[in-house]
Amino acid sequence: MTWVRSERLEAIGSKPRREKQFRTIEGKTIRRKTGPATIRYDGVEADVEVVFGEETDAEVLGVTALESLGLQVDPVTLKLSRSSLLAL
Repeated sequence: MTWVRSERLEAIGSKPRREKQFRTIEGKTIRRKTGPATIRYDGVEADVEVVFGEETDAEVLGVTALESLGLQVDPVTLKLSRSSLLAL
């Protein structure tokens, strides 16, 4: 999932709709609010569910957002590049 700090999301008018439980890499269980947001990058936009992160949470562009935007991360250069959308 895509994680963005609550303050940033609220500043652009996004509102949380529900709360979900997550497990951290350390094995702890945490709860965070989630809701829809439109993400725009390089002239393309996608509507995705985002986590309303707290101040100490890292901001992360999730796989679903990347796929919805038709992007992938090049594992060598670590840069975003266009990818084909798959019809499964």
